Amino acid sequence: MPSRSRFTRLDAFTKTVEDARIRTTSGGIVTIASLLVICFLVWGEWADYRRIQVHPELVVDKGRGEKMEIHLNITFPRIPCELLTLDVMDVSGEQQSGIMHGVNKVRLAPASEGGRAIDIKSIDLHADDPAIHLDPEYCGGCYGAPSPPNAQKANCCNTCEEVREAYASVSWAFGRGENVEQCEREGYAERLDSQRKEGCRIEGGIRVNKVVGNFHIAPGRSFSNGNMHVHDLNNFFDTPVEGGHTFTHTVHHLRFGPELPADVKRKLGGKSLLADHHLNPLDNTQQVTDDPAYNYMYFVKVVSTSYLPLGWDNKKTRLFPTQNEIPDELIGLGAYGHQIDGSIETHQYSVTSHKRSLNGGDDAGEGHKERLHARGGIPGVFFSYDISPMKVVNREERTKTFAGFLTGVSAIIGGTLTVAAAIDRGVYEGTSRIKKMHRL
Repeated sequence: MPSRSRFTRLDAFTKTVEDARIRTTSGGIVTIASLLVICFLVWGEWADYRRIQVHPELVVDKGRGEKMEIHLNITFPRIPCELLTLDVMDVSGEQQSGIMHGVNKVRLAPASEGGRAIDIKSIDLHADDPAIHLDPEYCGGCYGAPSPPNAQKANCCNTCEEVREAYASVSWAFGRGENVEQCEREGYAERLDSQRKEGCRIEGGIRVNKVVGNFHIAPGRSFSNGNMHVHDLNNFFDTPVEGGHTFTHTVHHLRFGPELPADVKRKLGGKSLLADHHLNPLDNTQQVTDDPAYNYMYFVKVVSTSYLPLGWDNKKTRLFPTQNEIPDELIGLGAYGHQIDGSIETHQYSVTSHKRSLNGGDDAGEGHKERLHARGGIPGVFFSYDISPMKVVNREERTKTFAGFLTGVSAIIGGTLTVAAAIDRGVYEGTSRIKKMHRL
């Protein structure tokens, strides 16, 4: 007999000799059934381990000096592109009037003709065609106004646009450009009249400081009159179009920051707060009016939102530069918010709206006689946005760790075999007793 090891008495798994074991048909059936159950439950445990869920967190937004992109697509079926101006301003004092980079004006045929696209023009700020056909020595007059700083030739106004810019700098109304040599030469009034019945779609993106601000689409060139921001409305109200121009509009799309990829939306699921309808609540919003003197206001509350992919580690990402550390001009429009480490910085927003006639009155037509409106203002569509101090962080995580997966597998195997042994024991004991009863 071999010598006994000192660990022998610690053996918790005592064995029986082969001759003392009894194998039964019912035991074989229970064994096969338990193996099938184990395989099924282990597969479910593996699928649960591989499943990725998005865990939301609410934190204080500590970002400073950041930029934000605004992407818009808005149709105005009853006002031509020649009359529309997009202005952007914020409380930091940065004001950029006129059309910014990355925005297109799409001329649309009248609604009676189907509203098809006639022409698409990518518009840059002050990007007018140079008057290359003029004499190099030509210097057009500015008609009493100072030459604009962006003029092709200092102290001159060689194009109709430069004359309009000069008038705006001293808060003068411009009108149709009658008796202005540059505008008559370029046919400004004729071009405006030919587009009177057209519509316009403004689409594209603008990059702004991530601070409280607003952008608006209003008729006529904008200028400052003292501390007031005003527009030259002469050409808007003085129109041969029956019923006048109106700011009936459809907001096809409006978002702040990059759009989430399709695979990310699938992970978030349709019930998530980041589903399209909740992320961009103004999408497909339509407003209709027959009053030329009408104003629409949208008050937007923007909430910063981060999406961190699986395996994202803040310590590792410090090896990569953030977009705040990269020169702004090196980041293309539309790419801002897609970080090098794979994370996405975007924004959600909520919105409340207000509309009123500039002629004053109440909202009796909508069932609100108690709501009175003041007179005056600028017709147009205004978006005023505020930045929330809180930030939503959506982090991809596995439902359990690998250690948790191993623990679950062990529990499945042990539990199944224990239950199977109890069943097998019960079947064996029951069969044995029945056989004894028959022998008696």
